[in-house]
Amino acid sequence: MPQFVDYFGTSQVQVIALLIGADVILGVVGAFAKKEFRFGKLAGFMHQGVIAYVLGFGIVEMLGKALPQLAFAVQIAFFLVVIALVSSIVRNLHKLGLPLPGKDWV
Repeated sequence: MPQFVDYFGTSQVQVIALLIGADVILGVVGAFAKKEFRFGKLAGFMHQGVIAYVLGFGIVEMLGKALPQLAFAVQIAFFLVVIALVSSIVRNLHKLGLPLPGKDWV
């Protein structure tokens, strides 16, 4: 059986981790700027966001390697996670006052 690290040391997981880091930093800065920062909200994101994205993607990777007919699901899952994180980053940039096209597109 492959090592646990093999599933979580991929370049896709590294991209997800970098996007999560950027999202957290921008979210904290945005919350401070709007005077809405709460530790509970940060802890909630760490629980829901990090665990759901990283571990969830790792599980999809395991399934894709265990069942080759599901290998396509790995790329789909990666695409969906990246889209969700980029959307959250854009929302945080909007909180910081960065002028973005349209308010309701994210």
